[in-house]
Amino acid sequence: MVYLLFIGIFVASWWVQHSLSKKFDKYSRIPLNGSMTGRDVAMAMLSQNGIYDVGITHVQGQLTDHYNPTTKIVNLSDNVYGTNSIAAAAVAAHECGHVVQHKVGYSMLQLRTKLVPPVSFASRWVQWVLLAGILLVEVLPMVLWIGIGLFALTTLFSIVTLPVEVDASRRAIAWLETAGITRGESTTYAKDALKAAAYTYVVAAFGSLATLLYYVLMALGRRN
Repeated sequence: MVYLLFIGIFVASWWVQHSLSKKFDKYSRIPLNGSMTGRDVAMAMLSQNGIYDVGITHVQGQLTDHYNPTTKIVNLSDNVYGTNSIAAAAVAAHECGHVVQHKVGYSMLQLRTKLVPPVSFASRWVQWVLLAGILLVEVLPMVLWIGIGLFALTTLFSIVTLPVEVDASRRAIAWLETAGITRGESTTYAKDALKAAAYTYVVAAFGSLATLLYYVLMALGRRN
């Protein structure tokens, strides 16, 4: 049963990634009215929200966009930073949505930020502890449970990430429409692009939950 769940998640992950790539490519070809690039959209959203201490730069790759609250920098990928398109506007506004969350003290973002240190530690050691736990399960079953505990932290992080990403997209779409950057059909396209991106986090969370379940069943099976 668990193996069928993994297969289903693998298929869902492939479909979501394929759909996201296809939609991003589609909406990257549809320009906004005017000449605003992703960088312009980000600057305008930050300014209109009274945020002047956050930098905007570009990073290599596709869909590598992210906001770093530690350095206070919005990192936009090359296809977003200097591009005039619905996809670029949606992604740039989404990342700035995280900046706004940071400014207003959005509770789920604060929780995710607090989880970063322990999750970073867990991610560094979990695979080795789980491997040791599987090898030593007959003599030291507690090692496997420690590994499961570390993995549970990464799963919790994936789950907490979901509302953070959804809220950032909600803020992005609301601002794009209010600011008049997208209207009517272009707003619908922007929503569709961000919805496709959100599905990647959903699949990741389910995948992490399924893996956690697998290890728990393994530990319980060995005990019995």
